[in-house]
Amino acid sequence: MTDLTRREFNSLTMAGIVSAFAPYKGVTLGVQSYSFRDRALPPAIEAMAKIGIASCELWQGHVEPSAVARDELRQWRETVSLSVFHKIAEAFARPKIEITAYNISFKDDFSDAEIERGFDMAEALGTKVITASANVAAVPRVARVAARRKVPVGMHNHSTIAPDEFATPESLTHAAEAEGGFIRINLDIGHFTAANFDAVGFLRTHHERIVSLHIKDRTRDQGDNVPFGRGQTPIGPVLRLLRDERWNIPANIEYEYKGADAIDEVKKCFDFCRRQLDA
Repeated sequence: MTDLTRREFNSLTMAGIVSAFAPYKGVTLGVQSYSFRDRALPPAIEAMAKIGIASCELWQGHVEPSAVARDELRQWRETVSLSVFHKIAEAFARPKIEITAYNISFKDDFSDAEIERGFDMAEALGTKVITASANVAAVPRVARVAARRKVPVGMHNHSTIAPDEFATPESLTHAAEAEGGFIRINLDIGHFTAANFDAVGFLRTHHERIVSLHIKDRTRDQGDNVPFGRGQTPIGPVLRLLRDERWNIPANIEYEYKGADAIDEVKKCFDFCRRQLDA
């Protein structure tokens, strides 16, 4: 996707669906738009509004052109008009969904201009946070730009433990000590659990460095993604810790298990999270 058509924009405006704006029990329950990777951005926004989602971490795959060569994608990032991002911000504003972060995954093959433009894109979207499934080697260059732009970048963990991957507690905290002080953590509690680490303990100790959470359910020992409540990820304890400590960290549902319709499955995830907060 490189732009919103007028028809798509109008359909969002006229949808007549209003999200529930207030946090639930003091917790900002949002969604990673990757959860709606089966559809383009306009119907993804409609799906969020239908469910009642008021907070979104916007995945780059909903913004960037797909199935293009690496050089083509680099050129697009370096030259695309920021008006594209202004229009996307307007599309989210109509149903009153806040973009809490832009997820652009900086890698060490990014040019300096691509990194800089990632920050421009986030600014044009109206968000003050970037999240990134980056590799470790990219951190020094990203850290310098983040410090200059004064924009926190949350590094996202996966479960694969490797030298250039974010997975272990030490890999995340070491990155957060990078020059400038603007590298932070986007903690995926499902991946953290699958890698046999303690999401509750890490959140309790390092909450000041965490800019967002990804909420999914996996089992330990590199287990699969499963429907919420069937794995070993401490979803309830994590959400209740946010509630009880009043930590303002968005908790974004990331629907990745094998389900049926994305709208139905994401709604099940949200209902599960709300029940956990009611406990």
